[in-house]
Amino acid sequence: MAVETSNLAGSRFIRLAWVLLILNAFSALLFIGIVNRPVFDDSNNFPDVSRYAKDGVSVSSVRKHINPTGPTSFIWMAIAVRFIGGSSLRDARIAVLLSWLLLGIGLFIGAHYSSFPNLWYAALIVSLAFPHTLTATATVLTEGPAFLFGTLGVLLWLESAVRPKFTAWTGLAGVIGGFLMGLAVTSRQYYLALLPAAALFAIYKIRQSSSADIKNRSASFFLSLLAAAFPVVVLVLVWKGLSSPAMVSGASYGAWKSKVGLNLWRPFVAIFYITIYLIPLTFPAIPLLPSRFRRGALLCAVLVGTAAGLFHSSLLQPGPLQSLTHFGGKLPGGEFILVSLFAVAATYNAIALGSLILEKRATVFSSDHVIFAFLVVMFFIAEQIGVGGNIPFYELYVLQIAPFLGLIAFGLLPQLTTSRIAAIASLSVVSHALLWRHAMGG
Repeated sequence: MAVETSNLAGSRFIRLAWVLLILNAFSALLFIGIVNRPVFDDSNNFPDVSRYAKDGVSVSSVRKHINPTGPTSFIWMAIAVRFIGGSSLRDARIAVLLSWLLLGIGLFIGAHYSSFPNLWYAALIVSLAFPHTLTATATVLTEGPAFLFGTLGVLLWLESAVRPKFTAWTGLAGVIGGFLMGLAVTSRQYYLALLPAAALFAIYKIRQSSSADIKNRSASFFLSLLAAAFPVVVLVLVWKGLSSPAMVSGASYGAWKSKVGLNLWRPFVAIFYITIYLIPLTFPAIPLLPSRFRRGALLCAVLVGTAAGLFHSSLLQPGPLQSLTHFGGKLPGGEFILVSLFAVAATYNAIALGSLILEKRATVFSSDHVIFAFLVVMFFIAEQIGVGGNIPFYELYVLQIAPFLGLIAFGLLPQLTTSRIAAIASLSVVSHALLWRHAMGG
């Protein structure tokens, strides 16, 4: 009976993942076919794609890079522009869509060989349903290729790291996974969080290794982390930093600059958005909060919500949440009230989730996937301290850690209930709406 229940639950994850992947692909293809004009960030991103397609990849062309994100996603799109030979804008979008399709197929295959397939299906489900996913699937955004490299890289690296027995094949998978994670960083620098997360996790696993296995595992981890660092080091040498020379100087977008610096407020903004997006993923934790903690949790949530409301102008960043609160701002005190309510809900949910983690700490610390996901999220928040310049923390940035939020959410609360499917479906509807508003000129 237990095996049958497990198989039934697994098939539910698989079906939902396939439905989301097919719907996303259909919607993106339809958009690409109908809308053949620049929308959203297409106009900002396409010049780099066009230059790589025309001039190829060289030290000179990479140093002329305009955008704040790394060159690898643009090179991915430029290859399609060069070889498809149709409408350049459409070809670039097709390359982005292809990256998401390859991601889906890769995760389906990888999950099949994983010890915990449902966790990877959950990571895929959350990634496909995220409100910004469709826009990042059908327009010239860099998230798709970066997502492909980063997520598949983590899957290969993590699955090789958690195997109980080391073999040459697991070692090779780790090195390939490490290299893909490095490519993710050169696509979008925020994936830099993967490298310290992997290094800490490697130390954790080495300490668990048997004396007969420790030498091989240590060598494998070292080579895989070296492979991860290689693309990043090459880019840093070419750019002489983690941002393109044009972005550092302000030549790319006039007043906008992106460089390494000190930013103490930005991590709080990241926490604000991450906890909000955790609500539809982890809300089943709320009724599990022990009754003796509920009054204190509510008081804490109200205090945090009030503080968030007072600082709403600094917390809100470009994205759907900002648009919604600005719409509510037409009423007296509307923005303060809405941001406060969002923060109250996010804080209460986070406290309930924290209580569940403490209650299930033995399970949490026995789940390598959840541990690694927590490390990535923590380093993603921490790295915001070093983001200098004046480019805001766009709400879209949370998409980059969506698979790790999925690993955490379903690692702690593994049931894919009807209410959770409804929440995921609601997120997906928002994702489609955010894409298709561009077809209407929005």
